[in-house]
Amino acid sequence: MDLGLNGKRALVCASSKGLGLGCARALAAEGVNLVMNARGVEALEASAAAIRNDFGVEVTAIAADITTEEGRARVLQAAGAVDILVNNAGGPPPGLWTDWERDDFIAALDANMLTPIALIKALVPGMMERGWGRVVNITSQAVKAPIPVLGLSNAARTGLTGYVAGTSRQIAASGVTINNLLPGLHDTDRAASLDKGASTEQGITMDEARAARQATIPARRYGTIEEFGATCAFLCSHHAGFIVGQNILLDGGGVNATL
Repeated sequence: MDLGLNGKRALVCASSKGLGLGCARALAAEGVNLVMNARGVEALEASAAAIRNDFGVEVTAIAADITTEEGRARVLQAAGAVDILVNNAGGPPPGLWTDWERDDFIAALDANMLTPIALIKALVPGMMERGWGRVVNITSQAVKAPIPVLGLSNAARTGLTGYVAGTSRQIAASGVTINNLLPGLHDTDRAASLDKGASTEQGITMDEARAARQATIPARRYGTIEEFGATCAFLCSHHAGFIVGQNILLDGGGVNATL
């Protein structure tokens, strides 16, 4: 299927590894030129070089913390006019409701709600003027089914979801769509970290910890960054122009809900 993306330009945040990298590679495979961002220079440059080599597209790599004003300014200056924005940033730490104070919530909101909103406000007006654009926000399955120990993430990502619900419908007539992808457990460094923690806490091997966690997923496996990226690329395609303000789960059936 031709997604109609050849020659488009995308900014993909937190894309040196994991889900962001999956999205960047899937877009590059469709001929999209990329602006890639991450905090770590070495991993970012390596991923950018691999994409250039594998797909022959233009890739600009900007090492910066997208959750800060200075980092966003640097990335936006390098990005210029883009057709596609993929918002992504790591989530806040887990804990109990009694652990978090006002500053913890402000930090979570800055990273996982206010940063994507700032990038939307900076880049969507240009998309609207040109009559075409796509925004995909990587949020979490916790938006649909809150995870108790991730209260900071639950709050910030649900706030972004509410913002997108209204904003996406205000701009849809211009040819610009905004949608959210809600990942469950994927085979990334985050999953490995969770498995390592369970292994240490329970005195079991990493393989045993992984198998136990996979058993809680109806698909009985972790997702891959390739299938996540393919879904992102489809949402960015010209076939997806009638998908507006939606929250699409990629969790292997983990969220047990009818609607």
